[in-house]
Amino acid sequence: MKKHEYEKQLRDLQLALLRMQQSMMKTGERAVVVLEGRDAAGKDGTIKRITEHLTARATRVVALPKPSDVQLGQWYFQRYVDHLPTSGQLVIFNRSWYNRAGVEVVMGFSTEAQQAEFLRDAPDFERMLVESGIRIVKIWLDIDKSEQKERLEARKDDPLKALKISDMDQVAQVRWKAYSKARDTMLERTHTPLAP
Repeated sequence: MKKHEYEKQLRDLQLALLRMQQSMMKTGERAVVVLEGRDAAGKDGTIKRITEHLTARATRVVALPKPSDVQLGQWYFQRYVDHLPTSGQLVIFNRSWYNRAGVEVVMGFSTEAQQAEFLRDAPDFERMLVESGIRIVKIWLDIDKSEQKERLEARKDDPLKALKISDMDQVAQVRWKAYSKARDTMLERTHTPLAP
């Protein structure tokens, strides 16, 4: 896409987001965007574009660190419930409860029983959110293996991307097929008419 076409399309989409937020603030509607994807697929850049012209009063981005010992002892979804939107608010999860079906599967951070429980319970959890009036938009960003490798390598040499480097980057390429399999299972098992 040519740069001027991209900029026009981006402006049109950002205007639509702005109108949506104005309507949400007026009506009290609540929305959650769950943004997931492979490492280096562009989650942070996407969030930057989504939020660029929205008001901070009614927009929150949630990027949770690894769970604490207390959170590990709680109901899995509990730490996410605390961040759900109130009236007129948009909340964007930069990674979310779907960690249980992705990185935790590939890296062995949870048991097979916990993973099966998640795949069973996530559609019910999301149904409860939708039935309580929260609109859910789930987005998966993908990237091909060679582009991911290039972007991960570029992070190492760019001091402005120092905070983007993680231990997980080391295995993103090595476990490409495992991540693909986990993604496919997650999408298949959690896609519902209420929260596609």
